[in-house]
Amino acid sequence: MNRDRERIYEEFLVASANTGDRAALARLVQRWQPRFLRHAWRVMGDAERAKDAVQEAWLDILKGLGRLNDVAAFPAWAYQIVTRRCQRGINSARDHVSEAAIDLDDSGPEAPDYQSGIFKAEVSIVMDVIATLPADQRASLALFYLEELSVAEIAIATDVPPGTVKTRLMHARRKVRAILEGEQS
Repeated sequence: MNRDRERIYEEFLVASANTGDRAALARLVQRWQPRFLRHAWRVMGDAERAKDAVQEAWLDILKGLGRLNDVAAFPAWAYQIVTRRCQRGINSARDHVSEAAIDLDDSGPEAPDYQSGIFKAEVSIVMDVIATLPADQRASLALFYLEELSVAEIAIATDVPPGTVKTRLMHARRKVRAILEGEQS
């Protein structure tokens, strides 16, 4: 229920920003900036380049916001813009995305503070394993589980067919499971 309220509020912010409401636009940027930074970091593997890509993506988002017909499509549409900016950044630099482990939660809201030290340790292990995945699988997994986007929204956001998203999720889940089960043996 709370997730529905969040979506409705964000749709309201998009609609208000579309009418020129600067306060709504500021709130929209404030709410989405950390999410876009995390996504760009997952795709690019470099915090500084991710910040640059997100900054450029915001310019594209602001220019195109008036052409967005369905405010409910904002998340997938905006993630798609961020993804494309990241891909341009990768292509222009001709660098390979680092596959080194990164902290997926470093630039955004903190996870719920559960009291159990065991829970925190297990979450840390899972996040470390996810960080070792290839960038496309890591991004798909994070958009699905952390950002709670649907397969269709992830397909739009990453500019690939829904079947490709499903395949990436399947392979990512298998790799995470295999690594975690290997550590438990």
